[in-house]
Amino acid sequence: MMKKRFAEVIMDMRGLINEWSAPVLLAVSGGIDSMCMADLFNSLEEDIPFAVAHCNFRLRGEESDGDEAMVRSWAEENGIVFHHTSFDTQTYASEKGISIEMAARELRYRWFEELCVRHGYRAVCVAHNANDNAETLMLNLLRGSGLKGLSGMSPVSVLPCGTVSGTDIILLRPLLQFTRKQIEGYVFARKVPYREDSTNASSDYKRNRIRNEVFPIFEKINPSFVRTLNREMGYFAEAEEIVDDWATGVIPHITTSPERPSCHPERQRRISLPALMSQPHWRYLLYRILEPYGFNSATLGALEDLLSSSRTLSGKRFESEGYLLQTGRDELVIMPRLSPTDPIATGSILPVRTAGTHHFAGHMLKIEVLDRDPDMPLKQPAGVLVMDASRMRFPFVIRRWRHGDWFIPIGMKGKKKISDLFADLKYDGFMKDDALMIVDVQTSGLADSGHIAGVVGVRIDDRYKITETTEKIIRITVDHEEDI
Repeated sequence: MMKKRFAEVIMDMRGLINEWSAPVLLAVSGGIDSMCMADLFNSLEEDIPFAVAHCNFRLRGEESDGDEAMVRSWAEENGIVFHHTSFDTQTYASEKGISIEMAARELRYRWFEELCVRHGYRAVCVAHNANDNAETLMLNLLRGSGLKGLSGMSPVSVLPCGTVSGTDIILLRPLLQFTRKQIEGYVFARKVPYREDSTNASSDYKRNRIRNEVFPIFEKINPSFVRTLNREMGYFAEAEEIVDDWATGVIPHITTSPERPSCHPERQRRISLPALMSQPHWRYLLYRILEPYGFNSATLGALEDLLSSSRTLSGKRFESEGYLLQTGRDELVIMPRLSPTDPIATGSILPVRTAGTHHFAGHMLKIEVLDRDPDMPLKQPAGVLVMDASRMRFPFVIRRWRHGDWFIPIGMKGKKKISDLFADLKYDGFMKDDALMIVDVQTSGLADSGHIAGVVGVRIDDRYKITETTEKIIRITVDHEEDI
């Protein structure tokens, strides 16, 4: 019965994928699930070319080596192409600061992608089953993942990497509708060899704890709970599609791109609070917008409380692993957190000794020395500054903004703080961090001088303006790297 149903599943998957004639790659650990999948593929009446890939994560010593030897032996006996590799998973996890489970996941999927690119495999098949899907549902519920998490795993999706090929590689889960009991029945009946992972009996990992301690209680309440949960996940998936279609239509009217030319829309995303709060389901829309940026449920709850209260909104900051969110009076701004090695985060400076193209703090600066054209308008497009080359001389310095910086606006005698200029321009904290100062070290002698010659792409000091006697000009054009 399982063999027949598996063949039907494969035929259904073939209908969803173009160029199925190319071979597929089976991820086989040696456990009961993956060996069941391998045997089912090998037993299909319609010949589907496939190969086997095995990862040795070197986490269980001789036991890991035994898994590799068994899978290799099975592949050789059945005349199947066998790929294998090994990883120092512990070191990788330590270097990346991630869990062993996450490290193993990243390593194997990246290797699978490399194999697909090198050998032309059309898809990767993994042996997740209905029990695994139910476990995933429980984990998603515990950490909070919205309707998407309640939908469980998809039978057909995309390999979660895309760093090697630059294109999507199909990920198939042909066992997803079969329970572990069905798999065990098939393997025992056909005497399929497999290896038992000794760590499965331990409850050190969250998934194992759910499997070993929680699910036995569920089974006492409902012996068919795995099938029940998988059926419900199907309904959740359909509901998620309906809600996602609605949210996709509304979100473009809520989020806006920054007006500042040097900021790429994907680098800095803005959420209009009046537009958001006018929606009857604004909490879900907020979750839907923030979820891709890694903000957890605790942060989301705190932000919802703030938006629902009468407290002051401006100036509050929330953090995820890779992003910052800052609240303004009428908007929320999301921006990537600066890397500790980013020049703008470390306070490094960029000495500019000659004309040319310079890269600094995520910006490309094009610096030109040109003859003055009397017909050239003094008011330049956004992102472009022109200065008198006899006054702004090489070398000069580009650096980040610092508190206390000031300049003399054109046509004025008194000085103006750059922080006041930012206030006039309605800059938020992120835009201040992104701003770059021009410092004339020929005049001030110091790169950290508070009297700056200009704000890149925005304003210049009165000392450097073009006059009727100007013969040559320096033109500075700024673009964000992501705009290039």
